[in-house]
Amino acid sequence: MEKLEMLELELNALVRASKDNIVITDGKGIVLRASPNSNGIYGMDPLSLIGKSVTELEAENVFSPSVTKRVLEERKEVQVMQYTATERSVMATGIPVFDEAGEIIRVISFSHDLTELQHLKEDYEELRTTMERYQSEIQELREKEHGLENMVIQSKSIQRVWQLIQRVAKSDASVVFLGESGVGKTIFARALHKGSQREKETFIEVNCGAIPESLFESEMFGYEAGSFTGANQKGKPGLIELADKGTLFLDEIGELPLPVQAKLLKVLQEKEVTRVGGIKSKTIDFRLIASTNQDLEEMVKQGKFRQDLYYRLNVISITIPPLRERKEDVAMLAHYYLQKFNEKNAMSKFFHAATIEELVAYDWPGNVRELQNMVERLVITAETKTIYPDSLPFYTQQEHQPDMDSLHIAELEERGSTLREALEEVEIRWLKRAVRQFKTTYEMAEYLGVNQSNVVRKLKKYGINAKKH
Repeated sequence: MEKLEMLELELNALVRASKDNIVITDGKGIVLRASPNSNGIYGMDPLSLIGKSVTELEAENVFSPSVTKRVLEERKEVQVMQYTATERSVMATGIPVFDEAGEIIRVISFSHDLTELQHLKEDYEELRTTMERYQSEIQELREKEHGLENMVIQSKSIQRVWQLIQRVAKSDASVVFLGESGVGKTIFARALHKGSQREKETFIEVNCGAIPESLFESEMFGYEAGSFTGANQKGKPGLIELADKGTLFLDEIGELPLPVQAKLLKVLQEKEVTRVGGIKSKTIDFRLIASTNQDLEEMVKQGKFRQDLYYRLNVISITIPPLRERKEDVAMLAHYYLQKFNEKNAMSKFFHAATIEELVAYDWPGNVRELQNMVERLVITAETKTIYPDSLPFYTQQEHQPDMDSLHIAELEERGSTLREALEEVEIRWLKRAVRQFKTTYEMAEYLGVNQSNVVRKLKKYGINAKKH
C-alpha cells in the first residue's frame, strides 16, 4: 500500500473516530470532508456538504456563523459559538493550513456540541435565580413575621393594602377593614395582629352577626356567678377580658346592637370592663380591629350606629378591593386552592388553560370565599383529571364560540398555511398561554407536558418574552 493511500486511510479513521465534528475545506472554503456526525449537529448528511461553499452553507443557516469563512478572512485560528438549524449550540474552532508560499490551502474546523452543557447552564441559572428569589422571600417573611396563609399579594391594589398594614401594624391604633363579604378581611386582620407587638398574645375573633342579641352582652363582657338563670356558678370572663394584652377583632361590627355599642365605647375610653351582674371593674389592655361590609357612615346618619363609637373606631380605615377589581390575583388564588384541595383529597387535578381564562373573566360576587368554595367543589366533582370550562357553574357553551386559540384548520388552509406553519402557530399560542399563567419555565414545562429546556429553546426561537405576558 502506497504512503498516500495510508495517509488517506488514517485521515478518514481520525474523522470518523473523533467525538467532535470535523469539516475540512480547501483554500476557497469548499467542503472536502465532513464527519459522519454532521447530520446530528448541522442537520445535513456529510455527503451533502461535500462540494458546497461555506458561504452558501452560512446563508442557508447550516453554519451560523461560519468559522471557516472567518478563518479565510482573518488568516488565523478562530473560535466562534454557532447556533445550528437543528437548534444545537456548538463551539467551533477553525485552523488554517498554509503552503510554502503562505497561502491557505486547507481549513480544518472542529465543532464540539455544547447543547446539553448550555441547557445545564440555563437550568442552573434559572435554578439559582429561583433559589435567590425564594431565599429573599423567606428572609422577608422572617423579617416581617407575618406568617400569612392563603393570601395572594399579586395585584397592585393588594400590594398597597399590604404596605399600609405593615406601616400601621406596629402602632396600637384602632383599624377598621372595609370591603364586601368574602374579600378576606379576617385574613388581613390576622396579618395585622401577626405584624404587631402583640403577636404572641391572644387574637380573639368575634363574629358580631353570629351571636344572638340576648346573649351578646354576657358573651362580650362576661358575667359574675348567679347573674341570671342558667349562668355558670363560677361566672365567666367575656371575650373582651380574654383579649387582654392581645387583639380583639370584631368582625361585621355593623351588626353590633346599640346597647352593646354604648358599653363598648365606655370600655375603649376607660380601658376597664365590668362583668354583667358585677360591681368591680377590671383594667384591660387590648388593640381593637374591626371589619364591616356595611357603610358605617350611612348607618350613623340613620341612627343605627353610634357616632361617637364610629369616630373612636375609625382611626385608620383600610379598604380591601373586591376580587373583580384585582383580576391578577384570580389565577394565583385558583392555583393555590387547587393545590390545597388536591392535597386534602389526595388528588392531582389541574385546570385547563381555558378554565383559567373563564375564572379570570368571571365577576366573583362572592369574592375570594366564592372562589375557594368553587375550587373545592371542582376538585371533588370534576369527572376528569383536567378541569375543563364546562365544569364551571357559570359557563354556557353558547356564549363561547371557538376562537383562534382552538386553531381553525379550515381557516389556516384558506390562508395557505403549510403544516409546519400551522404547527408553529399552535406552538406559539400554547407557549404564550403558558407564559401568561406561570412564572417559571419549569411550571410551563409541566403544564405543556414537555422538557423545561425545550420550553427555554422554544421561547427563544419565537422571541416570546416571558416578562411581557
